Amino acid sequence: MTLQFPATSKEKAALEEGGVFTPRFDANGLVTAVVTDAADGMLLMVAHMNAEALALTIETGIAHYWSRSRGSLWKKGETSGNFQHVVELRTDCDQDAVWLRVKVTGHDATCHTGRRSCFYRMVGLKDGVATLSADGTQPLFDADKVYRKE
Repeated sequence: MTLQFPATSKEKAALEEGGVFTPRFDANGLVTAVVTDAADGMLLMVAHMNAEALALTIETGIAHYWSRSRGSLWKKGETSGNFQHVVELRTDCDQDAVWLRVKVTGHDATCHTGRRSCFYRMVGLKDGVATLSADGTQPLFDADKVYRKE
């Protein structure tokens, strides 16, 4: 049986200070999920969860997300072996975003490029043009081999 969430409270005090988790899903049925490493706080990724993904995450302790590009539920690490074990799950003041502090097993990589974090490029400005530069982070596994579709 999957965990069900109660209807979101319309009362501000209940939403911000109450003891019942009533996530506020957007018009597409999603909440934003910010994911950091539980040990060192490094930002690993930002994703989205629908009610099913959020319920499965709470029930199993393994992070699940909703892939907007594929239009499907995904258990993080199912293909790569880099599972995200939830150490702590928090919500923000108005319950429309969640923060997962995780321990990653496998290669300790979260990004589908094989890197530890999805945030491996820095945005800059050169001659009025926004540019990207790599931070030097190298992949921890060969993403082409891990995600090869045969």
